[in-house]
Amino acid sequence: MMAFVAGQELGKANIEVFSETLLSLAGKNENVLVVTSDSRGSGRLMSFAASLPDQIVEVGIAEQNLVGVSAGLASTGKIVYAVSPASFLSARALEQIKNDVCYSNQPVKLIGISAGVSYGALGSTHHATHDLAVLRAVHNISIVVPADNFETAEAINAAAQMATPIYVRFGKRPMYHLHGPGAEFVVGKSLAVREGTDVTFIATGETVYHALMAAVAMEKDGLTCRVISMHTVKPLDAEAVLHAASETRVIVTVEEHSVCGGLGEACAGVLMQAGLSVPFRIVGLPDEYTMTGSQVEIFEHYGISDEGLAQTAKALLNQ
Repeated sequence: MMAFVAGQELGKANIEVFSETLLSLAGKNENVLVVTSDSRGSGRLMSFAASLPDQIVEVGIAEQNLVGVSAGLASTGKIVYAVSPASFLSARALEQIKNDVCYSNQPVKLIGISAGVSYGALGSTHHATHDLAVLRAVHNISIVVPADNFETAEAINAAAQMATPIYVRFGKRPMYHLHGPGAEFVVGKSLAVREGTDVTFIATGETVYHALMAAVAMEKDGLTCRVISMHTVKPLDAEAVLHAASETRVIVTVEEHSVCGGLGEACAGVLMQAGLSVPFRIVGLPDEYTMTGSQVEIFEHYGISDEGLAQTAKALLNQ
């Protein structure tokens, strides 16, 4: 049997793994419910609805209602997954998330689908480049951004056991497997994908693969890179950030999100409050409405590609 090598084997889209995992959970427990805002197709929930029609609630295109209904069902002891495009769930229903879910401490599992720039050419109205920032500022909610199929399945299963709110977001593209046998997923604890001493890439979600490929490319130049999948943006694994600052020469954070208020600024806050100084760069989407194009084109334009990340890391090392 060939040894596992991170990033070599292509898996499914995380949205597919989400729907399969959710169907499995709900098939074993009639208290598991899905509430959706006209998102059965985009959420890959058609099989769920056909198999368990009494465990899915459709509210139509009404995200505020989606969250309110989900909070009400959760208050009766139901295990509720509220599914909607991330761009609308985290904007139109923000007040309901803040008050009905978090302030009321209802353990709703908020699932933001087609996150980041997954909607591609539909443009900034459909891009979720703000959700991590706004939800980081809301008390009493965990934020998880899975990087591959393993992290997705583990996050959905973990969410079912949580007694507090959680937001999980992912996109639509098939993802490469990043973790081999023995990997352990814990909300709030990052996962190491690769070890190194020159650069640490701290990435989240679908950008982790690109950080890994940048690390592989840089190895040809004699540089070793640590790659961390920071799947939980809140609560952040501060220990992993501090170790990176003391054990590697530079840190580059990577996210499919605005550079304002997301993973990068969370990591910077950890370092500054600990009094640690290390060459540091945040790679993400700038403070502007994104260019129009596919997710791949947008990533390349803003330097979130393999080559772009390698260039950023090398420039930081050479400062």
